[in-house]
Amino acid sequence: MSVLAEPGALPVFDGRTNGRADVQQDVQKFAEAALAQSKREGLWLAVRARWVALAVIAVTLPFMNPHWDVLYYIASTGLFAAIGWAQLKVGKAGVSRPELFLMFCDLALMTFIAVVPNPWAPGDWPIGMQFRFNTFIYFFVLLGTATLAYSWRTVIAMGTWVAGLWAFGVGWAWFHADSYAALAERVHAAVGSDARMFALIDPTAINIPARFQEVLVFVIVAVTLAVAVRRSNALLVSHAGIERERSNLARYFSPNVVEQLSKNDEPLKQVRTESVAVLFVDIVGFTAYADGRSPTEVIRTLRSFHERMEREIFRHGGTLDKYLGDGLMATFGTPFPSHSDAGNALRCAQAMLGAIDELNRERKPRGEPPIRIGLGLHYGEVVLGDIGQNRLEFAVIGTTVNAASRLEALTREFGCAMIASDDLVRQARAETGSSDGDFACLVAQPPQAIRGLEQPLGIWTRAGNSF
Repeated sequence: MSVLAEPGALPVFDGRTNGRADVQQDVQKFAEAALAQSKREGLWLAVRARWVALAVIAVTLPFMNPHWDVLYYIASTGLFAAIGWAQLKVGKAGVSRPELFLMFCDLALMTFIAVVPNPWAPGDWPIGMQFRFNTFIYFFVLLGTATLAYSWRTVIAMGTWVAGLWAFGVGWAWFHADSYAALAERVHAAVGSDARMFALIDPTAINIPARFQEVLVFVIVAVTLAVAVRRSNALLVSHAGIERERSNLARYFSPNVVEQLSKNDEPLKQVRTESVAVLFVDIVGFTAYADGRSPTEVIRTLRSFHERMEREIFRHGGTLDKYLGDGLMATFGTPFPSHSDAGNALRCAQAMLGAIDELNRERKPRGEPPIRIGLGLHYGEVVLGDIGQNRLEFAVIGTTVNAASRLEALTREFGCAMIASDDLVRQARAETGSSDGDFACLVAQPPQAIRGLEQPLGIWTRAGNSF
């Protein structure tokens, strides 16, 4: 009853739909984890709110009741603060019987203080006078803080418990009201025949209708807040699902594409032509490397390679377009262009070479052969747009893409690690933020005939890192 999570029964599927069942189970676990986290945060917030409220009450009580007996109520605020601290210690996501017990103690203590006369008060007052202080309103403080941490079922349970405890307390007070019958008679004699005035000022009157009204209003407020808590939890689950979907997208798409996908219900944009930088990279001689090695070792190598390449792409503002077995394709300037796309692609390629050098240093003590890569970069116009009907894919196509792929393959002939087109280097030099160091390791080569291009393409190779 005290849990935030509202576990629902998952539908049972047959063998043909086990995938759907697994997906729903994953969603359920993700939602429950989000609710558990919300419970922990909400409980701490609720206890702090309680302490602040109690401090305010303790400070204001002497002004409302400037007598020594007010110390009884100030001491009572300390008990409520201690119960809140105990709730923080035993609170957890799920059914917590100690937590429920402490909550009941909260309400029982409040009922006792509201109904039983203050033992430190001077004089001998009728029990009915207790209800003249309107102490019932303090139940709303406990109810308000409960909504910060507990489920809607618990909020309704609190309303039910208060109704029961208050009915018990009022019944006890009514049973002891006759002890002051003589006082009531004297007040009645002073008032005379005005029954309504006597009902208002009779010090022994419990005023059952007013007490019933208090409980009724409290239950209505509790139910209303329970509906609000349930709606809040539903929104939390929905938000958790969205974050889960976003996290899953981030596993397959670059952060800038995920950012745009999360903001738009429609496709990113209509099909259009843009000038972007395209980068291809793959492992040289990977087929020979994989031959004779276990699948586990091969996959481990690929994961290590892809992880480093992907990290550099994202670090330099690129988009991971697709994995190509032992290689990958990245674009810079998608889904929207920037003022340094060519320079980012060039710096990314050089950072990739540095990442591979670092990886090889890690592999050497393990007796693993070094990894060598080939990089091809080109800059030019491409066609951008979403393809597909329901499962959309952001496609980048055109001769620029083909040329970058063929430049990567050309690294084998030149025995170098990287080949960048003259178009990319020229564009990178023109961009703001580029420095001479970005081009220091590049060596100009004679133009090369590239299949698919009408004119030979000027190229630059990266000195060093040769194989």
